[in-house]
Amino acid sequence: MHTDSDRRPKLRDQFREAIRVRHYSPRTEKTHWYWIRYFIRFHKLRHPAEMSEPEVSAFLTWLATKRDVAAATQNQALNALVFLYRHVIKVPLGDIENISRVRRPPKLPVVLSHNEAMTVIGRLSAPHKLIVSLIYGAGLRVTEAARLRVKDIDFGLRTITVRDGKGAKDRNTLLPGSLATPLRALTETRTDEVKATPAEKRTPTSTPGALARKYPFASVSAQWQWLFPSNGLCRDSEGRWVRHHLHVSAVQKAVKRAVAEAGIGKVATSHTFRHSFATQLLLSGADICTVQELLGHSDLNTTQIYTHVLGQGFAGVRSPLG
Repeated sequence: MHTDSDRRPKLRDQFREAIRVRHYSPRTEKTHWYWIRYFIRFHKLRHPAEMSEPEVSAFLTWLATKRDVAAATQNQALNALVFLYRHVIKVPLGDIENISRVRRPPKLPVVLSHNEAMTVIGRLSAPHKLIVSLIYGAGLRVTEAARLRVKDIDFGLRTITVRDGKGAKDRNTLLPGSLATPLRALTETRTDEVKATPAEKRTPTSTPGALARKYPFASVSAQWQWLFPSNGLCRDSEGRWVRHHLHVSAVQKAVKRAVAEAGIGKVATSHTFRHSFATQLLLSGADICTVQELLGHSDLNTTQIYTHVLGQGFAGVRSPLG
């Protein structure tokens, strides 16, 4: 005999449906589910529907006081639980009070000089070298660079289109002139690979779910191919074997090795090249609003941190020593 609980969709299935209908990225889905599972295990496998604000507060406080997590990590957990209760449990959380919040002291981002950036890039090999060059030359996030498709490069307008970036926003940014030739060669290679294989034998590339249903042949067309595909295959949300883009962790590891080999004396990551893009533009006299648009920042205050990195936030004050 089946009970109502047997027929009720599992929490994982409810969560997956709720987050995918809102077009969150696979990475966000994975992160949210990690924190939801962590929350459930912390409370000894109680169902979230049986809990509310006090249990959420207790979990977030424990992360801050016992696990000593960073402020961004605690916020990740909070965002995951807010999503869970609002869109899956259907009982939005009220005010969560008395949480021990992680206080992150303001820090200036690490930036590289042009020579330092090029030294590190010079120690990278394909495809990581081109990906990091795009981060530095176009201000992309590492995920945005790894997710570029053939159709995102416009050689005529010399622009790169970032689709579904942070905050699910699209934007255009610069196509660096020095990267036009290697990018053109790469797009031609991806196009030739598709044309050389009969349509029925092509391995589909991963595409957004709605697109896959509306245009089933898009996944095997040249325009939708990843510029930086992974070597292996994975299953998509429909259960099909598809090729996804190169995982960002591979880029991050390559950058870490190159920075160590370069001996530049700075703790730099792939994101440091995005910081360096912004500072180089400001040094060259670019308007800060233009830099904000190219970076895809929703708040100008986020972009203004780079004026402090350059020492331009002091209203023209000069040192007595010049």
